[in-house]
Amino acid sequence: MSPRKVIITCAVTGAIHTPTMSDALPYTPDDIAKQAIDAAEAGAAIVHLHARNPLNGSISIDPADFMAFLPRIKQSTDAVINISTGGSMATPIADRIAPARNASAEMSSMNMGSMNFSFHGLADRYKEFKFDWEEEYIRASEGFIFRNSFADIAQVARELGHEHQVKFEHECYDIGHLYNLKFCLDQGMFKAPLFIQFVMGILGGIGPEIENLVFMKQTADRLFGDSYQWSVLGAGNAQMKLAPIAAEMGGNVRVGLEDSLFIERGQLATSNAQQVRKIRAMLEDRGFEIATPTEAREMLGLKGGDKVAF
Repeated sequence: MSPRKVIITCAVTGAIHTPTMSDALPYTPDDIAKQAIDAAEAGAAIVHLHARNPLNGSISIDPADFMAFLPRIKQSTDAVINISTGGSMATPIADRIAPARNASAEMSSMNMGSMNFSFHGLADRYKEFKFDWEEEYIRASEGFIFRNSFADIAQVARELGHEHQVKFEHECYDIGHLYNLKFCLDQGMFKAPLFIQFVMGILGGIGPEIENLVFMKQTADRLFGDSYQWSVLGAGNAQMKLAPIAAEMGGNVRVGLEDSLFIERGQLATSNAQQVRKIRAMLEDRGFEIATPTEAREMLGLKGGDKVAF
């Protein structure tokens, strides 16, 4: 029997961490493009992308800021480009999906339910910040309710999925999000095979314990049978602990500086590619093969990188 193929996703910059937290966190178009390309060359079949204000690293959902790096990544690698629809938690869904709609993305993220989403505790770890916006942004997350209503989900499904044939990375932060996804699937919003990302360890969502991973997987099996692929995102120090376990359970993996700034406890990662190389080695040591972008497209039923608008 041939070794099983495992898809590595790399989430390059995200919308949680700020420039003060790590010099490796990319926020200019040049740095985002370079780190995404390097991650793909290291073995990531999918690169999950947010944009930043190139002057101060603050979060941006301006399509122009995405277009400053998307064509360069596409020209330099065959990796699947996954455009986030999370972005700013304080903005309406129409604005959050604008970058993916403008780019007619091959893949985009979709959060499967509203939730408290907080990382305010990070602010107390730093005495000074590089930019004025950082501390206020981090502390304000204590009051964030990340809205992803059924109406929002339906709008994303319609405007991205139906109109642009975008495949979604369904981000499920808790067990109820799986039931939300099942309801939406039954309503005809999505087509199999689904790609479900179990997001574990975010304050406001399910914790990163192995028992919870098993629970999420058992529930998804019951709801979706064999009509889905799945992956795990372990936030912070859960990243490298959960990823190989997920692979052993039949899943795929996600790493990247969006999810964790570290390569091991107490040591900051120097790049996204360093994390990709580490998880690749861990998977290959366990007898898995790393899926290529072409193989990932086939596994997930994607429309193809030649059908995007950048």
